[in-house]
Amino acid sequence: MRIHRRRSAALATLAGLVLGLTGCEGGGTSAAPAAGTGAPASPAVATSAPSDSPTPTPTPTPSRSETPAATASPADAGGDGKVPGGGGGPGTDDGYAYTHPCSARNLTVRVTAPEGFPATVRVITVTNNGSTSCGLDLHPAVGFSAKGTALGIQATPPEGIGGPAHPVRPGATTYAAVDLDPSGAGGPVADEINILADGYHMPNADGVSLPLTTPGAVVKPRVGLYHSTARDSFKTLS
Repeated sequence: MRIHRRRSAALATLAGLVLGLTGCEGGGTSAAPAAGTGAPASPAVATSAPSDSPTPTPTPTPSRSETPAATASPADAGGDGKVPGGGGGPGTDDGYAYTHPCSARNLTVRVTAPEGFPATVRVITVTNNGSTSCGLDLHPAVGFSAKGTALGIQATPPEGIGGPAHPVRPGATTYAAVDLDPSGAGGPVADEINILADGYHMPNADGVSLPLTTPGAVVKPRVGLYHSTARDSFKTLS
């Protein structure tokens, strides 16, 4: 059976998420899923200090990371999502992912501000640390907070989307671009981004609240579709 999207469900889930998530202080906080009832602890994440870069790039290794790098080695951003170094086996193809939603305990989520994008753009990365492929909703559910208080603002995805789940093979990383302020109008300043990797299948407790090293104004934010490169996801914002 194939997994179908329900954008309205994702946004409804996020509304609860942004109210339930608490603030994370400082850059270099681990991007592990929040604990929830019955949700196992997420894998450890190696720490690395983020560096400042004036402009937010479609590279697999961003020049500035808002959160620490994942413990698992992500696949090339331009690759096909296969296990790094080749291989494969039962449960590692895309077909398996379509009928097996990702579990938050097998994912590492972080947010980066790569070079080559507008200053208002951040890129969410989700790495599958599991041994089998899994499927995510077509985009993450995203909200924002300031000093630990939810702003009540959710990023909206592209209109008219639908289809099977977005597959993520073991060891691979997928990308979703977020534009905090597409119009440049300015507004409430967020210092935190709240992310639920799959707003359709995951409970609120699986969300994470990550610090934005460079806070930004948030006005009618948009979130792109998951893609194997940050640039491809960014293209879905327009």
